[in-house]
Formats: sequence, C-alpha cells, structure tokens
Amino acid sequence: MATNATIETLLNRRSIRKFKDEPIDDDATATLETVAQHAASSQFLNDWSAIRVSDPAIKARLAEIGNQPYIATAPLLYVFVIDEHRNAHIAQRKGIDPTSDEFHLKYSYRFTQAQNDAVLALHAMETAAYSLGLGGVILGSLLNDIPALIDLLNLPEYTYPVLGLALGKPDQEPTLKPRMPRSMQFFDNTYPADDDGMLEQLPDFDNKVHQYYDLRQTDRPVDAFSDQIASVSRQGVSGKTLLDKAAAQGFQLDK
Repeated sequence: MATNATIETLLNRRSIRKFKDEPIDDDATATLETVAQHAASSQFLNDWSAIRVSDPAIKARLAEIGNQPYIATAPLLYVFVIDEHRNAHIAQRKGIDPTSDEFHLKYSYRFTQAQNDAVLALHAMETAAYSLGLGGVILGSLLNDIPALIDLLNLPEYTYPVLGLALGKPDQEPTLKPRMPRSMQFFDNTYPADDDGMLEQLPDFDNKVHQYYDLRQTDRPVDAFSDQIASVSRQGVSGKTLLDKAAAQGFQLDK
C-alpha cells in the first residue's frame, strides 16, 4: 500500500471512549470546526449545523439518552444536525414561503443530502482530531430518543439530529478492529450475483473478529461477526422510526 501521514491517521483510527480530564484548547477547537466546514456540501447549501455542548447538565442528559456515561466526560462534544431552518429563513427573506409547496428543502431528497453533508463534516472533524493526537467516538446512541434530543437542544423546525461526536485526549489504547476483506465490500462495475461467492472469506473474518473480542474482553466473550449480524437483525427498532419524528420537525419525507 502507498502511505503518507493522512493515510496512517485514517488506518489507525479507533473509537476512544475514555478521555483525559484535560480541556481542548481554543486553537484546536477552531481548527476542527473550520475543517468540518470545508467538507463537501451538496449544491453548497451548507445545510447542516453542529451544537457544541459544554453545559454539564446537558452532557449528563445526553449520556442518559445514549446510555453511555462516558459521553458526559468528553472534553469536546458535538451534536451534528440537518439544518434547513437557516435556509428556510434565508429563503423567506427572498419572498419564498417555507410552509408552501414552493419550498422544496423540506422534502426527502434534500433531507437525505443534508444528512450526508452532516456526516461528511463530522468525519472530516474526527479525522482532523486524530491527526492532532486527539481521539473520539461517533455517537449514534444519541438517536435512542430523538424527541428528547430535539427538546434538550431546542432544535427548531426544519432541523433534525444526525450523530454526535465526543472528542478528547485519549486515556486508553484499544487495539485496532479487524476489517472485512476488501473483496466483500468492493465490487467491479455491478453488485455480485453470486452471494455465496461474495461470502467466501466470511469464515476467516468471523474468526478474526471473534479473536479480537476475546483478547479485548476476556471476561465477556463476544460472538463472531456472522452471529452479531444475526443477533442485531432480530433487535426491534420500532421505537426508532424516522418519518413521524421528521414530520414533527416540518419535513415531508413522503415527497
């Protein structure tokens, strides 16, 4: 493989859930936020925002929502959100009624693109943080209770939470997780028609994942990758629906 400092940063990425009790200085924070702003943005709509959370009470509540106590200990904590609220206000200044059918930024295509933009910005920030010697973890767990999160952060109409990001100076050194063989994720020209052929290397990957978790959690054995997939596929997510909660924020995802 070809390599350079950027590639090494990306290849050595791992989730950090334990942070040193040290603040992140203003220069580093400004750098991370500026890097996030330089991520790709569909049609340059800049249709995302990030809430920087420093209030201990809000951090504690986010830790409750995510059911992960370490969230409250993160020196730098963000919640990235889809943000068409700002664009709605800008459009309104130009004579467009955001409540009318003329305003298309509330429909599913733009919702999805704004979500993509928010994720790209978050990933850029996370990568920059690792390059500065920091560590972090992406917080999908904050979506456990979307209405509570919306209420806690006072998110207005035409906004919607996407992911959280906790950053800080690492106080742990977890081993790198194995990644599945490239042949199982990268295909030439079309998706493979031979499902069994695509999974030919799955048993070896199952074994590597099983060994990784056995070494990391000797007191709590974890299933192989295939068993984890089977287990998660049966977990109920009916309480995590999107359409109704997005509709409450003004979006119309059926259009």
